[in-house]
Amino acid sequence: LHLKVAQVAARCFGIGLDRVRVAATDTFKVPNTSATAASSGSDLNGMAVKVGCDEIKTRMTRFLAHAHGVRTRQIAFRDGAVHVGGVILSFAEAVQACYEGRVGLSAAGYYRTPGLDWDREKGTGHPFFYFAYGAAITEVVLDTLTGEYRILRADILHDVGQSLNPAIDMGQIEGGYVQGVGWLTTEELVWDKAGRLATHAPSTYKIPAASDAPEVFNVTLWGKPNEADTIYRSKAVGEPPLMLGISALMALSDAAAACGKRYPALDAPATPERMLWAVKKVRR
Repeated sequence: LHLKVAQVAARCFGIGLDRVRVAATDTFKVPNTSATAASSGSDLNGMAVKVGCDEIKTRMTRFLAHAHGVRTRQIAFRDGAVHVGGVILSFAEAVQACYEGRVGLSAAGYYRTPGLDWDREKGTGHPFFYFAYGAAITEVVLDTLTGEYRILRADILHDVGQSLNPAIDMGQIEGGYVQGVGWLTTEELVWDKAGRLATHAPSTYKIPAASDAPEVFNVTLWGKPNEADTIYRSKAVGEPPLMLGISALMALSDAAAACGKRYPALDAPATPERMLWAVKKVRR
């Protein structure tokens, strides 16, 4: 999140990423900030940063245009410099000139997602600004004697809009898929007769490890710009990829079905024990 926010600021001012420093926020600085949740971090913070940067940029542009006797449209921030008509100033020189000219060089950017409404009683409204889509194909191998299995391959196409950072987004998709697979295959909740959770530790609650990732793992970004007016037309990529793990559950169901003449009612999580039961049921 910090890297994407820094990228937004750098892009606004046309400077290198090394010129931007991101400080963690708290309610002392921003009393009503939103939580980093619901895959909204880049959408909200990125747009708020852009609003603040654009305000500072507008002040600087007006001052420099007046100081050099040019029109505001003749000023451009790019490649670490500020082009003022035929004059090229380094970004530091432009900032220094504005500072000496008593131009405000700080701003508070605020952004809230527009057009949202929801009637809880009627169950109607527009609770989301946009939707993210994805598709996954998973190949598994199943041991029909023990119920054990491995994921051999996963091919994923995921909609990220115009990605702010493809490397980060691909990592999010890969991690979300593996987490989703764990949710649907190994992460079993078991309670004892007193209602106490028995699978409360890593020894009993099995989360996926790096070794559980598919042997062949292909991720492709669907790079069509978001139709909604998001930060540089990007889309959230935090939680949506989690649902791609459903393809692993469906692949395991297909594997069990291949052992008999009917499709099994496979419950999640599809532990090896449940897979063995599913194989036995379809063979009856």
